[in-house]
Amino acid sequence: MNKREFLQSVENGLSGLPREDIEQRLSFYGEMIDDRIEDGFSEEEAVAGIGTPAEIVAQIIEETPLPRIIRERVRPKRKLGALEIILLVLGSPVWIAIAASLFAVVVLLYAVLWALTIVLWAVFISLIAGGIGALALGILALCRGEIPQGLALLGCALVLCGLSIFLFFAAKGATKGAAILVKKLARGIKSLFVGKERSA
Repeated sequence: MNKREFLQSVENGLSGLPREDIEQRLSFYGEMIDDRIEDGFSEEEAVAGIGTPAEIVAQIIEETPLPRIIRERVRPKRKLGALEIILLVLGSPVWIAIAASLFAVVVLLYAVLWALTIVLWAVFISLIAGGIGALALGILALCRGEIPQGLALLGCALVLCGLSIFLFFAAKGATKGAAILVKKLARGIKSLFVGKERSA
């Protein structure tokens, strides 16, 4: 693939982004290819050393903030006619309610996802605190000569601390999974907006 084909592929993949962003990225990668050619690489080697257009497009979309992409998509490409404005106003009770509902569902799912993660961490902290408390009370009971109660409390402390170890890994995994899911969802939403522009 030569420089022109590479830059054309990248431009096609980024067609839903603001035009100034696309121009800036194309200029950056064009200069990068030129620098590699000056270093002695052939044009094809210089292009291949940068990565595939799909990788470059995915990276750029991931780095671009979602509000910037949405702002570009909702910006009208032309002035609206009087009939279109009237239809927008008359239909506003419907489309505003639908948009608000969709937004509320997304926010709710996001909140539930992180609430579950926070609950796991809270239970983990509670188990640790309970284990430490049972250990302290068990030692105190043994010091007072209350052997059965002391041993029972030490056993509870071991069980609580053991459960907290398992819950630590569960909470850590849930946090990591939630972060990955949120990142993938954001990337997917961005790709939908950019993809719509590409197919239009």
